[in-house]
Amino acid sequence: MTTVVDTNASRTVLALRNLYLVRFGFALVWAALLSLTGPDSGPAGVALLVIYPLFDVAAAIIDLRSSKTARPAAALYVNLALSLLTAIGLAATATSGVPAVLRVWGVWAITAGIVQLIVAVSRRSLGGQWAMILSGALSTIAGTVFILQAGTPTASLTTLAGYATVGGVFFLISALRLHRTAKNTHSR
Repeated sequence: MTTVVDTNASRTVLALRNLYLVRFGFALVWAALLSLTGPDSGPAGVALLVIYPLFDVAAAIIDLRSSKTARPAAALYVNLALSLLTAIGLAATATSGVPAVLRVWGVWAITAGIVQLIVAVSRRSLGGQWAMILSGALSTIAGTVFILQAGTPTASLTTLAGYATVGGVFFLISALRLHRTAKNTHSR
């Protein structure tokens, strides 16, 4: 029985590591593209804004399917719904200007950050989750900053690129920690 549990946990660690590496790469590419296109890029800019939460939806689905032993399913379904609603909200507000986008993104960052905290805390036993815990906490703070920034004359989407980059780095750190966990598990 212990061997089955260890094997399932090991598979989950590897699946999460791979997912986190993909999320890191996506975040960096997305941030670079957003920085290059700018807020006045028309349909390309709108597509970029909508793609990010849709990618989060896809990642939540992959997480649900692959993390057998450590999937806080309810929280992942909440994250999936929040990200889908955000994509719809961004599509609807993207042409309304930067402040509207920052408000929608800010609400998403706050709520998704809380969900990320819940998921990461529940997965502590897998290892590599402290970066996800920090990322969730920072996401809630960043979301508040986005909402506050929306009311200023300096409102800018470049902060979203920075947010995605920092989030991507946290995914990379977690992936590396999970890799170490998997390596240590296999060497026993």
